[in-house]
Amino acid sequence: MSGANQAARAIDALRRGWPIRIGDLALLPIETADPVRLAAFDSAAVAPVLLSAGRAETLKLANQKDAAIPDAPVLVDRAPWIDFAAATALADPQLDLATPMKGPFRALAVPAPVDAAAALRLARVAGLLPAFFVLEGGAGEVTLSAADIDAHEDAIRLTIAARARLPVAHAEDAEIVAFRTPEGPGEHVALLIGAPNGQPPLVRLHSECLTGDALGSLKCDCGPQLDAALAAIAASGWGILLYLRQEGRGIGLVNKLRAYALQDQGFDTVDANTRLGFAIDARDFGVAARMLELLGQRAVRLLTNNPGKVAGLEDRGISVVERVPHFLPTNPHNERYLATKRDRTGHQL
Repeated sequence: MSGANQAARAIDALRRGWPIRIGDLALLPIETADPVRLAAFDSAAVAPVLLSAGRAETLKLANQKDAAIPDAPVLVDRAPWIDFAAATALADPQLDLATPMKGPFRALAVPAPVDAAAALRLARVAGLLPAFFVLEGGAGEVTLSAADIDAHEDAIRLTIAARARLPVAHAEDAEIVAFRTPEGPGEHVALLIGAPNGQPPLVRLHSECLTGDALGSLKCDCGPQLDAALAAIAASGWGILLYLRQEGRGIGLVNKLRAYALQDQGFDTVDANTRLGFAIDARDFGVAARMLELLGQRAVRLLTNNPGKVAGLEDRGISVVERVPHFLPTNPHNERYLATKRDRTGHQL
């Protein structure tokens, strides 16, 4: 079985609350397991808790160097009082106000750092909190390696699955193209507007945002950005909108909503993501580069305020001949969000 298939099976197991094994580490996901499964997994009650450095830093368990890489692994000694409920409170920062008294904690040396980091990465891909009970040498429903997870996320596996004409509000001459991988549960899509004219197309990379795109959320600017991008591409005469299934900057819908809850407690978008244990931006723009490659476009004009998108495409062989700014007005609900993008993630607003 291919590594990507193994990773897909492991993601399914994690979402069902089953233990998996990466290298020599057996891992039980805290979010989806329960006390009965924990007792079966660790009858001696000795399995330490694997967290990310971003979360551990809030528990005073990681130094500044560790916390600078929020998705790096940190292992917490299994104190006698850390039962399943306590571990859940450790894993989920949304519960900090309800369970303010935690500790004392003791950090342990991580026995297999590469495998432990792969486990946290796999949790993100599965849309789960990056937190596990860990046993060296234990058993799991699925066994895989860190390389299997890399294979699962490798954009080179994307292929065109289907395409069709799709008249849209801003462009009646549009065509939609769907891309997928053999194991991935979701499809990325491209909307081609106009016809190639020998010039680099105007391209917009738009990451899926259910709350903004479909529900009209005012917390972000995603919905207006999507609409304005389609209008700009249509006005240019030729371009492509790539709709990427990377909700919440790559952490998934449920974790994005957890980040929203933390924002309601006073944290900005960057701190909310790192407190949850994720990178500030976990998106893979190699996916967009692969989509453009399959569409035969290796040079583009990129509609963006995010230098990271420019670098992400160019690192994968797509030439960005021009960065076209994408300016939209703020509202009272997203002013802080947009200021954070400008001040902490380098967006050129």
